[in-house]
This record gives sequence, C-alpha cells and structure tokens, in this order.
Amino acid sequence: MRTTLSMIKADVGSIGGHVAPSEHLIQTVRAYVAEACCAHLISDYHILTAGDDIGLLMSHERGASNPEVHRLAWDAFHAGARAASEQGLYGAGQDLLVEAFSGNVRGAGPGVAELEFEERPNEPFLVFMADKTEPGAFNLPLYLAFADPMNTAGLLLSPEMSHGFRFRIMDVSYTAGDRTIELNAPEDLYLIAALLRDNDRFVVESIHSRASGEQAVAVSTTRLHNIAGKYTGKDDPVYVCRVQKSFPATGEILAPYAIAPYVNGFMRGSHVGPLMPVKSGTGISYFDGPPIITGLGFCVHQGKLTEPVDLFAHPYWDSIRLKSADKATEIRRQGFSGPAMVSESELEYGGIVKILEALDERFEVHEGSSNELVGSA
Repeated sequence: MRTTLSMIKADVGSIGGHVAPSEHLIQTVRAYVAEACCAHLISDYHILTAGDDIGLLMSHERGASNPEVHRLAWDAFHAGARAASEQGLYGAGQDLLVEAFSGNVRGAGPGVAELEFEERPNEPFLVFMADKTEPGAFNLPLYLAFADPMNTAGLLLSPEMSHGFRFRIMDVSYTAGDRTIELNAPEDLYLIAALLRDNDRFVVESIHSRASGEQAVAVSTTRLHNIAGKYTGKDDPVYVCRVQKSFPATGEILAPYAIAPYVNGFMRGSHVGPLMPVKSGTGISYFDGPPIITGLGFCVHQGKLTEPVDLFAHPYWDSIRLKSADKATEIRRQGFSGPAMVSESELEYGGIVKILEALDERFEVHEGSSNELVGSA
C-alpha cells in the first residue's frame, strides 16, 4: 500500500506569550481534522504540540503536496486561529502569512514535511517538532545519524546501510528559487560537512537511501525570504523519519540529541541556546526557551497509525535536560555579547539593525593609520 505521511505545523495562538496553545485551541483543531478523517479525506491523524506550535500528522493515499490535504491543514489552522482570537491568545494566526489558500501551504507560513512510500510489512517512523529554533538545528543530528559510523553502527553492520545515503541540501538564503544540491555519503562526507556547518544558510531538506532509493527523511526546509519580504521558514522546524532495516535504528536517530547542540533561536529568534530534548507537549519557559525538540514514534499499517510513544520521556533524557539547562544558563550569562546573540544578518527583529543604520552616519573616516593619529594628538 502506498502511504503518504504529511506533517504540517503552525503557531496560531498561545497562552501567556510564546508558551503553549490553549486546550480549547487544540480541541478546535482536533475536531476539524477528525471530521475530515470521518469523511475519508485522510486515513488517520494525530495532533501534537511543542512549545507554542501545534502539529497535524496525517496519513493518506493522496500523495505529497495534495491540495485537498493541504487545504484541510490550512482550514484547521484558521479554525484554531479563530478560537485563539476568541480567547484573546497571543499571536493568534501569526503563522498564516497569506490571505488566501493557493493550493499548497508551502511558502504560506506553516511548516511542511511529507514522506510518500510503499509500506513495508512493519513501518516504524518518527516525528520531531522543534520550537524556538531554526531548520538548521537538525543539520548536526541528521549528519551524525546518517553519515557517521561513530554514532550509527548500522553504517558498518547493515549491508544496505553500508551503501550510504544521499543528502539533499538547500541554500535557504537564496531567494529566486529552491537552490539545492545532492551529495552522497560517504564519498562526499567532507563536502556535506562543509555545508552543514553553516546552519544559517545550508539546511538538510531530505535524505534518501542509496541502496533502495527510498526516502528516509523529510524536513520542513524552505527559503527564508519567500513571501513578500517576510522572514519565513526560520523558526520551529519539523521532520519525519523512517527507521529500522535499511534506515538507521530509532536509537541511532535519537543519540545525537544527547549533545544538546547549540543552535540559533531562543528569545525573539535572536540568540543561541542548547537544543533541549523534552517530552511531547512541553511548553516554553526560560528566556522564551530554551530551544526544544520533541519526538514521537509510530507505526503505520494500511494507512492507520498506532498510538504514539514519547521518545524523550525515558529517564535517560532527564540528565540531558539538566545538562541543557546548565548550558542555557551559562551562555545567557554572556548576554548580548559575541556568540550568545546571532549575527546581524540572522536577526529576526530589526531594532539593532536600525540602531546600526543610525550610527553609521555618525562614524568619521580619518586619513592615515590609527598609530599616526595617536602620535599627532
């Protein structure tokens, strides 16, 4: 059976600032999607949240980028936004950036990650939602999981996995179109690393098995400035990942998150903080953060989803959360200075940019070297 998994997320309203959606908002969205499921537009669904984002995981047979499925998500988010407005929630409808639905929610504000495949007899997969961070936050975990045998023993032990994986990487700073490149691991390992070190610009969009050609990973990667100059695609990424057999095991996908790597995001999307693995449904707290990632595991059979397993609820991750908290506190002690705040080109909010523009006119250019000026004083 050919199945499509569509994971579509948006922030359409939150309690107490950028913290968490209300139960009323969640139930409004759930009721809308449940009705579509009963009408057989989709086969099954699950509603999940991370921070102030709400995600719609839908299984169906209509293929990726299907207008009816995308319309369902768009209308469900609009229903949630109306519920948020009725409650006076913060940021009601903030990720719905265009006035009218045009057949696809890509580029309209919501994040989208979709996988289409022929179901295996056993089809396990994982869904990850992050908040207060950027799509590039997944670069290191995906590199380690699909290209590094120090993390993923299956690259050495599995005959199919030993053929490696093909990475499709997008230049998210390029605005004229989707500028992508495909590189193969292990042959292009250094080239992949050279790109993925720059989370701000080069971001994993998808990963395919080189043995079978099947897609393993889909990430909600989009260009950053693709809607009338609005900054989109930076915050709150999601991805869907098939696991086991010819793909990495679940534990190999999860292992890199024990690093709690530093990523861009945090308060106003303008700071650097550790990516903390948290239980599904966790809200946002310290300094509008820290950046968080949630993960759920499922199996799908003939389009029907099992109940989810919370991947970061295991006691092991408690110690990683403590480490993440220490890393977050330590870098926040540095305030605005140096690597604690993202570079000027990555700032979402324009206050500093306007300050620098105003100060630019006050700079003076003096002829001669600074030493000569000091000597003549």
